[in-house]
Amino acid sequence: MDIESKPAFGVAASFSGRRWVMRDADGSALALKFGLSDILARLLAVRGIGEDKVAETLEPTLKRLMPEPLTLAGMDAAVARTKRAIETGERIAVFGDYDVDGSCSAALLNDFLKALGVVPRLYIPDRMAEGYGPNAAAMQRLKAEGASLAITADCGATAVDALAAAKAAGLDVIVLDHHAAATDPPCVVQVNPNKPGDTSGQGHLCAAGVVFLFLVALNRALREAGHYEGRKEPDLREGLDLVALATVCDVVPLIGVNRAFVRAGLVRLSKLARPGLKALAMTAGAAPPFSTYTLGFVLGPRINAGGRVGRCSLGADLLTACDPAAAEEYAVALDTHNRERQAIEKLILDEAMALAEVQDGSPFLFMAGEGWHPGVVGIVAGRLKERFNKPALVAGFEGGIGRGSARSVIGVDIGALVRGAREAGLLDAGGGHAMAAGFSLVPGQIEPFRAYLTDRFACMETVATPALELDVAVAPSGATSSLIDEISRIGPFGAGNPEPMAVIPGALVAYADVVGKAHIRLQLAGGEGTRLAAIAFRAVDTPLGRALLASRGKRIHATGRLRLNEWQGRTTAQLQLEDAAAAEA
Repeated sequence: MDIESKPAFGVAASFSGRRWVMRDADGSALALKFGLSDILARLLAVRGIGEDKVAETLEPTLKRLMPEPLTLAGMDAAVARTKRAIETGERIAVFGDYDVDGSCSAALLNDFLKALGVVPRLYIPDRMAEGYGPNAAAMQRLKAEGASLAITADCGATAVDALAAAKAAGLDVIVLDHHAAATDPPCVVQVNPNKPGDTSGQGHLCAAGVVFLFLVALNRALREAGHYEGRKEPDLREGLDLVALATVCDVVPLIGVNRAFVRAGLVRLSKLARPGLKALAMTAGAAPPFSTYTLGFVLGPRINAGGRVGRCSLGADLLTACDPAAAEEYAVALDTHNRERQAIEKLILDEAMALAEVQDGSPFLFMAGEGWHPGVVGIVAGRLKERFNKPALVAGFEGGIGRGSARSVIGVDIGALVRGAREAGLLDAGGGHAMAAGFSLVPGQIEPFRAYLTDRFACMETVATPALELDVAVAPSGATSSLIDEISRIGPFGAGNPEPMAVIPGALVAYADVVGKAHIRLQLAGGEGTRLAAIAFRAVDTPLGRALLASRGKRIHATGRLRLNEWQGRTTAQLQLEDAAAAEA
């Protein structure tokens, strides 16, 4: 998609140091053919949506977008082996990960098998004691407990040694994963749209999406074999709340069937039929109707908190709970752990911010601290990336071992850099994708790793002023609840389908002040006398925040995402402000 070469609204360097560009798109043909508003048609055109994709974009249903599960390599073998285990009464174990995607994936498998009268052994490893993914001791333990088939969910793609131990012990393993893998591990079969040789085109799925397709295929095979004669068939739609939650929280692209998963899952979740999610929503003070924000920033962090600072199985325990009292107990525990995580995160973030200030001239941030909890370094890296708009790598050391996370910006493949360092022997372990990665190292590797990064970044073509892309211009009078409803038609929003960036040009800052400890609230006035509320989160003590407070009584161009704000029974439009710049007099 072409982007105008000249700065939008003349903003070559905004308050946060970015160059604004307006996306170039003409939606007039779409507006005419489909009877759409000019703004909605423009937003479709900006996303490259042609006439043949308009219907599925505005109405992303499973009927339209559900792929054939058997197009995933190895799916037929995985279904056949699991079907045999169910029919012959084998003991099945489900081995999940401790994050949201892993917990949701494990819960999906657990619920389906239990509905068939097959009670699986659910195993979630301890993050600190066992690390990530399958390990030899756990595989051997499952075999000793009587399991003959283990299904890994959201892990296992690279667990060569652990699965070799399982094979030696006589334990069959099916891997259901989505992480990039160079080869198949020693298992019965791996179903993974991101492994070599898979041509399904479903690499955007999270693990829960892969599991859901597996259950669709398995359920169909059981039906065709007459397994459900005289008994009730499981309703797979009941698991769509979990698939939606995992899809949003694992930050996979909201394209293809993922959009249908999230749209249908939000409807399911809003019914609060799952005891665990109902209890967690009540504990968090969240009420339906829910949005992707609820999934990603309210429910997701609490489920993750168990794996970060608490008991790693708490997330799966919550999602599989049938008893409301037990669900409430798990929800309260996760909420408590989340508050602990927030407190730990703040302490580490304050230290990391101070260290980042002295690295201001570097194209990347890399820091490590003794006692920094490995469960929150990824969050801290994300905060640093947002604040300084450059790749950030943060490692926490305990007992002489450092575990780190990296978050990147567009144009820098941090996963490739980490993998390169690992292959060069500069890290004990490491991997990831373009925008996020994880790694481990010992103290002696810190400076060689830093030197490696410095060398690699020196070879990159850098952009002096990062660009911020804008989608549509709106006057304060036009920023209404009905416009937000119109924009929501191209949702759900998230990775791969970002929420549109609206710019409010030439608005008068009628009010600007600090609210809470770190936010800035504003009132933007238009020429018609109308006002639009705006808020800049975590902006205090940033260049953007200081400039906003200094702009009282002046005109600015403001850009961000239009959201509905509910306050004292009223619902109004609000701009979640991302950036701003002085408007010419």
